[in-house]
Amino acid sequence: MTDHAYDLAALREATDRLLSATEKLDDAALAEPSRLPGWSRGHVVAHLSRNADALANVLRGRPMYADSETRDRDIERDAPRPQAEQLADLAASADRFLAAAAVPADWSRTVELRNGVTDAASRVPFRRRGEVELHHVDLGVGYELEDLPDEFTAREIDFLAERFTGHPAVVPSGLADHTGRTWTTGGGAEGGSVVVRGTASDLLGWLSGRRDGSALAVEGGALPALPPL
Repeated sequence: MTDHAYDLAALREATDRLLSATEKLDDAALAEPSRLPGWSRGHVVAHLSRNADALANVLRGRPMYADSETRDRDIERDAPRPQAEQLADLAASADRFLAAAAVPADWSRTVELRNGVTDAASRVPFRRRGEVELHHVDLGVGYELEDLPDEFTAREIDFLAERFTGHPAVVPSGLADHTGRTWTTGGGAEGGSVVVRGTASDLLGWLSGRRDGSALAVEGGALPALPPL
């Protein structure tokens, strides 16, 4: 069962790490490319700020974003701001999310995210934590998938494996990391099943589209091509 209080505490720690890293970047570094195609580091930080506000909207029962165009436009607007503005916004928006999460509420209620996706309110803090942790890696400032807390990595693999379960483009796939933990995903595509083995970091990198899977071992066929998240 999801423990939203635990996830909120872990989110605070992840956010502190992100703020510390962003504080060390100057205007020129923020303008440099991130690891996400077409996005500068400034785009990543701007997205994280607007995502905090969007998920606060979700907790308040409001639409996550007005629409996709507004989301994209806001990121483009905020991406080139000076570092001081970016850092202040990142911290303030994180505080606004935590303030929304601090309001007494029924954490078992169903909330709506983007594109009609629904989830339990109790999972929203972990969704935000995933944004903070993975996009910290995307900044390309020395924080790697291997630096993520092991507990987070295992749960994020769980989350992404669940997301691809039954997907019509993904064959039945078993996943196993170097510690013996296992997951299943796919199952909607025709063809034989495969087993994908590797470190938890490499499995997460592949599932999240941040690594090409070349470090993974595959039994029973080729490495499945995963659709975009």
